[in-house]
Amino acid sequence: MFNDIGALELVTLVVLAVLVFGPDKLPKVIQDVTRTIRKIREFSDSAKQDIRQELGPEFKDFEFEDLNPKTFIRKQLDNDELGLKEIRNGFDLKKEMAEVADAVHSRDTEASSSGSSSSGSGSGRIDMSKKPETPAKLDKPAVDDRPPFDADAT
Repeated sequence: MFNDIGALELVTLVVLAVLVFGPDKLPKVIQDVTRTIRKIREFSDSAKQDIRQELGPEFKDFEFEDLNPKTFIRKQLDNDELGLKEIRNGFDLKKEMAEVADAVHSRDTEASSSGSSSSGSGSGRIDMSKKPETPAKLDKPAVDDRPPFDADAT
């Protein structure tokens, strides 16, 4: 329950409790707190049992922890009916990034060695280098290919 409390925090809480309640009242306060926690747990367990009984026998293995979205998604992704493990294992991000980096670096070295790269090189690669605009393109106004913004549609 208190997995994230370290030793220093625990000692600080004990010292603070002794200062606030005093050494003579502290055992009574601790008993009251533990009694309250037990009652809350009993109430929670009783409510869970009532819900399980109302749901019927087909939900006897139902766990309330599965209602947590993170747990639900993790459980669904671990389910191998969709073949997600094969997809996850077949995808190597480091390998893909290395291939992209090699392609970019080889493109940079080709462009710097030849001075300018040609787009019709037949290698199937796309020329991503910027080319200077011709004077004919500068004289024409730019045509906006995007549709006009419609505030009512959004």
